[in-house]
Amino acid sequence: MNEPIKKIALLTSGGDAPGMNAAIRAVVRACTYYRIECVGVYRGYEGLIEGDFEVLSGRHVSNIINKGGTILKSARSMEFKTVEGRAKAYENLIEAGVGALVVIGGDGTFTGGLKFIQEFNFPVVGIPGTIDNDIYGTDFTIGYDTALNTVVEVIDKIRDTAGSHNRLFFIEVMGRDAGFIALNTGIGSGAEEILIPEKDIGLDKLEESLAKGRDKGKTSSIVVVTEGEKIGKSVFELGDYIKEKYPAYDIRVSVLGHMQRGGSPSCFDRVLASRLGVAAVECLLDRVSGVMVGVINNEVILTGLNKAIKLNNEIDKELLRVAEITSV
Repeated sequence: MNEPIKKIALLTSGGDAPGMNAAIRAVVRACTYYRIECVGVYRGYEGLIEGDFEVLSGRHVSNIINKGGTILKSARSMEFKTVEGRAKAYENLIEAGVGALVVIGGDGTFTGGLKFIQEFNFPVVGIPGTIDNDIYGTDFTIGYDTALNTVVEVIDKIRDTAGSHNRLFFIEVMGRDAGFIALNTGIGSGAEEILIPEKDIGLDKLEESLAKGRDKGKTSSIVVVTEGEKIGKSVFELGDYIKEKYPAYDIRVSVLGHMQRGGSPSCFDRVLASRLGVAAVECLLDRVSGVMVGVINNEVILTGLNKAIKLNNEIDKELLRVAEITSV
């Protein structure tokens, strides 16, 4: 990073998250502020290999701060996992006169960026964008807050019908390996039980909890289940098991799926994305590479990409305690 950076490339990769567009806008506006060019890469690392680039100006990012998804699109790239694919991507960046790269995404995105640094000594800074909030080095990832609000709103509606028909609902939320969405939305929606990978309550505890609810006169219940929870092979299998063992329950299963990724980002996510987008550009201008920008205790913090990838963001044990107390 000896030469002054005159052009920064930007891509989004992996699953989309509300607020990615706000981060794109912030990176482009920061580049404009510091009088350098910003090049958008379409379709993530696949677009990097194919040279699908476009110089982005303030006009390109007008009126996108409120939009979900990502205007740069996202795609999986098997070719980028090969040395040859990454070499082609590097050549395209050099040919385009790009001196550094900002990547927005999660673990997989950061792994690709780290490989780029190791193999070509090319400057890369990561911005955490995933609804799962499972990235080490930041209190919140872009999209997480919006996803929480989306899930709570849906569960509130489901509870209306659960109460009207005396039903037990199993509601599956996203979180392949982490229960952050389930834990927080479970507390926020007043769920009777929360099933997450970090806390293996087992079938016995679940059955005991449901039985206690029945004894206390509860005629409807909400159980929030993380998709990574493996009490059963699937939430449907879990629902079938409880129905077979407790035929008195009128059971329904609702998988919220990709609706959790969509929608207009919350104010919190827009502000977070704006802060991190500006911080990423300023890192590269300060000759800092190989880091992820995050926010801890409301301060922008830099974490090595290797740590962000290898370490896990731990579940809040205090929230586990609160969930247990408030679900009685």
